[in-house]
Amino acid sequence: MSQNQTPPPFTDIDVKTEPSGFYKGYNLSIAMFSKGAIALLVLWALAWPDNAGSALSSLNGTLLKSFNSFYIVAVGFFAVFCFVIAVVPSWGKRILGKPGQKPEFSNFSWFSMMFGAGLGVGLMVYSTAEPIGLWGSNPEILAGNADPSTASSVESGMRYTFLHYGFHAWAIYVVTGLTLAYYAYTRDMPLTIRSALTPLLGKLLNGPIGHLVDILGVLATILGVSVTIGFGISQLVDGVYAITGIEWIMKDIATKPTPSTVGLLAALVTIMGMSIISAVSGVGRGVKYLSNLNLVMSLILLLTFVFFGSFGFAMTTYGSALADYLINFMSLSFTPHFPMEFESFVSAMPAAAQALPSDQIQAIYNTGPWGGFEGFKTGLPAALQSSADFDATATSLWQLTEAGRQFSWQSAWTTFYWAWWIAFSPFVGLFLARISKGRSIREFVLGAVIAPALVCFAWMTILGGTAMDLELSGVAEGSIIGASASAKLFATLALIIDGGLLQAITIMSVVLVVTFLVTSADSGILVMNTIMSGGAEETGNLHRVIWGVLLTLVIGTLLIAGGGGMGALKNAMIIAALPFAIIMCMMCVALIKALVRDSMREKEQ
Repeated sequence: MSQNQTPPPFTDIDVKTEPSGFYKGYNLSIAMFSKGAIALLVLWALAWPDNAGSALSSLNGTLLKSFNSFYIVAVGFFAVFCFVIAVVPSWGKRILGKPGQKPEFSNFSWFSMMFGAGLGVGLMVYSTAEPIGLWGSNPEILAGNADPSTASSVESGMRYTFLHYGFHAWAIYVVTGLTLAYYAYTRDMPLTIRSALTPLLGKLLNGPIGHLVDILGVLATILGVSVTIGFGISQLVDGVYAITGIEWIMKDIATKPTPSTVGLLAALVTIMGMSIISAVSGVGRGVKYLSNLNLVMSLILLLTFVFFGSFGFAMTTYGSALADYLINFMSLSFTPHFPMEFESFVSAMPAAAQALPSDQIQAIYNTGPWGGFEGFKTGLPAALQSSADFDATATSLWQLTEAGRQFSWQSAWTTFYWAWWIAFSPFVGLFLARISKGRSIREFVLGAVIAPALVCFAWMTILGGTAMDLELSGVAEGSIIGASASAKLFATLALIIDGGLLQAITIMSVVLVVTFLVTSADSGILVMNTIMSGGAEETGNLHRVIWGVLLTLVIGTLLIAGGGGMGALKNAMIIAALPFAIIMCMMCVALIKALVRDSMREKEQ
């Protein structure tokens, strides 16, 4: 090699695995530390569920205050990064594999597996809940530019729906998937998380630093998959109740029926048992066939809304919302919100409010994003309500709390989603890499960012738009808005079809939830085993079963710690996502360095 030539890339990743025994083929450090961390979490949640739930909530709140801006800007960067990588001609045309290598799966199967693993459960749970929820609360409503749940807030509600399920969401998956596929299939490196950092850290990844990177990937995967399954089994229980009327799986039946802890645990055990069986069968059979079935049933559900729902309203909304989303793309990507400092807030308050006790001032400062101005006025202290200039004081306080309400909304909605997708990205990204050998970088981005995002937009608009139209026209009379998040889909179906067709579509929707859940869980089990085995694509069935059981325990105990709700699961996931988000930023820098260096090496040949 001459003095001016670019040195060859570091590819000598050596993840030592056990030659024999129970952990044969697995890295003992990664496996034991991952299992140890999960075991401690499970024992904590089982022994002290209230303490675990409150501690996770407190830590999550602290992290969000400090890192909300980081999450927002980082994900905006991921989206721009993916488009740049695809657009640059010399980078976009590179094949993820050897020259001339053909893709392993057909386009249909590739898209089916990618779609099912990436957003299947989320689309079922939030197909109507997301648009309806954002229709009632979003930054434009908080700023006073639109009224909640009216025609004036449809566009902004869909804008943020598209944000949460669009290019940004899929870009998170592709950052991880593309970097892993590039090193695994163009440089013959192990298909594991640490490989994506080799241009930056080199041989350091063969020691404890590399183990730490892989362990963080495993933990993020476990908690990301756990939240997805937690939401999915909630909708599964709602669907079973809608079909059968079984009461023991629900609570608060007389007021607002929601899945009970017992019902959730029964659904969890059922789903995870099926997932373990599917994981043992491998990607080429179980996951592939279930993914194909998912896509077919999804199309049937979509066509039900096309023929019986508000398709005209949905398509009009789709066009305007897509244009609005693209126009606001950069501001949505890089505009974090910050709460006003408490001292500044107090000094800007009207004199009458400054005279309130400190706990009442703190309560006003902490006003959340839910509810409108009238509810805010009603909740103000009696000492203010009896004053002569109460309306002016209330208006001033409402305006002062806007920055805090915007921050609270963003951290509860957008940042939660970004953390969810980031925690999910080791699993989905590694899975995407596993099924994308032989495709070009540009094809990967088009097929895994743009195409699925456009399908998500159509799905959310047709199903969510129908729910909005039913509420706007008065047909629903608040029944969709009043239903729980996981029951909104079934509440909407009940208003557009009836009789035997309603029964059949409801049953199919429940089956679809089941297959999406099984696909997500079994793919997650396969990915965790791949990471712990140093990138091996075929791993032992016994460890797949063990990790399936551990995943069941994690979800079950965190559901118990959260009182049968999703709070503890969500908090644990957001906490676990933060260190992996930092790793993803490093992945982007590493891939750019690798692409630039590889282009230089080709020119020097």
